[in-house]
Amino acid sequence: MEISKAAVAGTLESSDCMVTVEPGSGTVELDLESAVMRQFGKQIRKVILETLERLDVTNAKVTVVDKGALDCTIKARVECAVYRSNDVKDKLPWGGAIR
Repeated sequence: MEISKAAVAGTLESSDCMVTVEPGSGTVELDLESAVMRQFGKQIRKVILETLERLDVTNAKVTVVDKGALDCTIKARVECAVYRSNDVKDKLPWGGAIR
């Protein structure tokens, strides 16, 4: 899926994350900031990249500010931001592409 325009999903509240997606420059560029980076940084990065892969996103700039979100929340925020960037509003395949 192509990233058509910048889009945001999530909040900066505790146990949540804010995901911003923007059109990229040929690859997936991930900028991650997390309150729990030392403990869970590798896992958070893995969840984000796997979610983008399952959505067939290959060209995007993704910025994530994590405040201790669970994996399921991170997946949902990434998925939502990607769909918002493409103005997908009808027949949303929530959870269909994400396993």
